[in-house]
Amino acid sequence: MAKICVPVCVRRIDELKTATQQAARLGNVVELRLDCLEDPEGALSIVRELLDHGGTDLIVTMRAPEQGGAGSHSYDARRSFWMRAKELPGVLFDVEFEFVNRSPDLAIDLNRVICSHHDFAGMPADLNQLYEGMAASSAKLIKIAAQAADAVDCLPIFQVIDRARTEGRQLIAIAMGSAGIMTRVLGPSRGSLLTYGSINDESGTAPGQLTARDLRELYRIDQIDSQTQIFGIIGKPVGHSLSPRIHNAAFAAAGINAVYLPMEVQDAIAFMRRMAHPNTREIDWNLRGLSVTAPHKAAVMQCLDWIDPTAKDIGAVNTIVAEDGRLLGYNTDAEGFVSPLRTRLGDLGGVRCAVIGSGGAARAVLWALRKAGAEATLVARNRERANDLAQRFKAACPPQRPEKFSGFDAVINATPMGTRGPTVNETPASAEQLRGVRLAYDLVYNPSETRFLHEARAAGCDTLGGIEMLLAQAVEQFKLWTGSEPDREVMRVAALKTLAN
Repeated sequence: MAKICVPVCVRRIDELKTATQQAARLGNVVELRLDCLEDPEGALSIVRELLDHGGTDLIVTMRAPEQGGAGSHSYDARRSFWMRAKELPGVLFDVEFEFVNRSPDLAIDLNRVICSHHDFAGMPADLNQLYEGMAASSAKLIKIAAQAADAVDCLPIFQVIDRARTEGRQLIAIAMGSAGIMTRVLGPSRGSLLTYGSINDESGTAPGQLTARDLRELYRIDQIDSQTQIFGIIGKPVGHSLSPRIHNAAFAAAGINAVYLPMEVQDAIAFMRRMAHPNTREIDWNLRGLSVTAPHKAAVMQCLDWIDPTAKDIGAVNTIVAEDGRLLGYNTDAEGFVSPLRTRLGDLGGVRCAVIGSGGAARAVLWALRKAGAEATLVARNRERANDLAQRFKAACPPQRPEKFSGFDAVINATPMGTRGPTVNETPASAEQLRGVRLAYDLVYNPSETRFLHEARAAGCDTLGGIEMLLAQAVEQFKLWTGSEPDREVMRVAALKTLAN
């Protein structure tokens, strides 16, 4: 079983005992972040009470402000704290590497010390040198946590985990931030002593920290081993994506030893070369497939060994299969898009559709509409790209954006506008512009009720949300990766439950 440490970070000392009991029910170890307390005086007596009751492994921490500590405790205050805390029996102490170096006379039993270093500015260029310096401290455990800006920043973390395992040293290593989530999920199976999971979404103590429940139930961290097939979604951002919920639920229902991870990627070419392609990757892992979302659907194509004719014609790949040392590219967006539209409108021959957007999603939409015999008109801010796409897919592209869409049967939002995040309250069309349209189709699925759909309903339009396309394309992805049919209802329930919450 993977060890999960659940941090407790409360402001008042009278909350400490209850929070610790709650954390103990979720994880194997509880970290008491005593630097979070407004007044830590008297906290050690509570810790002694907790030890007397037993049953929970504890880590005591008094984090320095410059290392991410929640308080403003000075060096002298922390030194005084550790002079008293070191007498606590049967607990581990998380003490910063810099503090250990500065206080050689403190006489803490190094067999009970996690010598730690936290870098919230980025991934240290000299990570191996840092590791060697910390290893020389003779502490029983080493912990390194550094901020990742891109999924490839996880590489040095995985590499130092591999090194520590080879050298027989106990190490905890984590890449913080949303780009580092894979290290939190995969770290224990690769040799990291433990990972950290919060009590709930609001109680995380570091960027990118998952909940303990998600580690156990969503990612099934206890079942991950060297044979686990790894899948993921690459894009920027990916935090809003429902794909991890959908695919992990489908893998679990099918009894497949696989995990699906969010992978926040800025440089798609670097990621494909350094982490994805079997011939050039710098990590030994069982990567079997990827979903690709904005803005990388076109960029990844240059990194693939073979591309399905449909994806090549569309000019965008949203699904990658790793097979026999090669990367194969597909596009399941087109079928995912058109299937719900046919269900709603029937035969699409001659149906007049306005498509808003000019990215990878719009490419798949235009290709599918052309194949179905619909009449497509492209509307986009980027005139040059819009003209190129319109010519490629034989769509109309008026020189001016129409003031109203009343001449269309369907208006399709193929932009990210309205996605949970900075643009969540934005819409590519108002109710006034949509009045007279038969159907408004939003490819955005999170949130399920977008501003665009709200405006469309106010205009009297029938509406179709992006969840149907997401599920339809996910089914096709699952089949490409596994060769089998997923449980569609399991996928749907997983998606809708997440959106409801």
